Amino acid sequence: MLTLTADYLSFSSRVCFFKPFNVNSRRTRIRRWCKALITSPDNFEVGRLIGSYGFMNITSYSGMDTEYSPVDVGRLRAQDVGEGGVTIRIYEGRIAQGPNRGTPVIFKVYPGKQVGGIEADSMAANELSAHASLQGNSKSIACQNIQILLGGFETKTGEQWLAFRNDGKYTAADYAKVKSEKLSKDRELGGQKLWNPFERDETIKRRRYFVTKLLQGAIRGLAYMHDHDILHQSLGPASVVLNTIVEKDATYLVPRLRDLAFSVDIRFSELEGGSKSLSEALWRRASAVGAFNTMDKRTFGIADDIYEAGLLFAYLAFVPFCEAGVMDSLSLRRLLENTFKQDVEALREYCLADDRLLEAVKFLDLGNGAGWELLQAMLNRDFRQRPIAEAVLNHRFMAGAFL
Repeated sequence: MLTLTADYLSFSSRVCFFKPFNVNSRRTRIRRWCKALITSPDNFEVGRLIGSYGFMNITSYSGMDTEYSPVDVGRLRAQDVGEGGVTIRIYEGRIAQGPNRGTPVIFKVYPGKQVGGIEADSMAANELSAHASLQGNSKSIACQNIQILLGGFETKTGEQWLAFRNDGKYTAADYAKVKSEKLSKDRELGGQKLWNPFERDETIKRRRYFVTKLLQGAIRGLAYMHDHDILHQSLGPASVVLNTIVEKDATYLVPRLRDLAFSVDIRFSELEGGSKSLSEALWRRASAVGAFNTMDKRTFGIADDIYEAGLLFAYLAFVPFCEAGVMDSLSLRRLLENTFKQDVEALREYCLADDRLLEAVKFLDLGNGAGWELLQAMLNRDFRQRPIAEAVLNHRFMAGAFL
């Protein structure tokens, strides 16, 4: 492993370990946390490069996304997207000194201004601020569904290194891809295992339970963020980290939200001020649908996150239950947004005509169509009619009573 030394870092570099402070001002809270800096850069060791990925910029509704994996990394950004100029590097590592010595971490490295410009610095600062606000709350330990930021430092070249506790190397996108490819492989091998009625039924039951628990964790994390006046604004299969993708281990599954670089502070005091660069597109879209005052803007922002959560729901209800290539995120979004204009019942009728999609249909049909009902609510064209995250969690489908 590579040990970060003073030769690599500027003398002003700091390693930050955060402790909760019960203060009202987010800026004051971050300042207090950073007073707890451990000054020696030797406290972290950097391991292998895992990969890199670029963030996407939201522009409007209806569009495309790409999928993420440790090898081929992309971003599911939002409804209509365009690739930004900031590329993030990801490394494995660990804490080398102090009371947390040996703790595995994942480094997210934002490029310096010379490479990434002001946008990269803004994204790093925004992610730091969001985690400081969430983790600085005395109740934050009660939510295990958000990735934990352990510290950070700046290098001599201006790179921003954020160190997150390594609670899993997989994402929801990885899980869906693996299960979809497994279905295809079974089919190619003759389908003996796939067509064994008992084995097939047990596999489907486990998959339904795993997907439901995954969604519960992701929505629980989103609800916590909204309760603390923060929007995620980058929710998708790639932004949900999993500690396992083994369906038999679903009891131990803990999904965690990550990638808060585009998060938005929706406290009324912030909404009454000017828009920040990273949230300009969100408020332009809010204005386009008549959300001008602070209350409507806040409602729109929360509903926008719920819409993205609905697309995540659709993705996980289809992709793991279909063979590889049958359904992907781009095709699903086009069907929902362009072909059927968020008419979920019309989508269901379309899927019934394709035998390759029947397991996904059956999953959403549970509880007399409870899955379709929830999906329709989350994707409602009227943002004011979408449920809040707590209501999604309490919905009869998400409660898992039918599994």
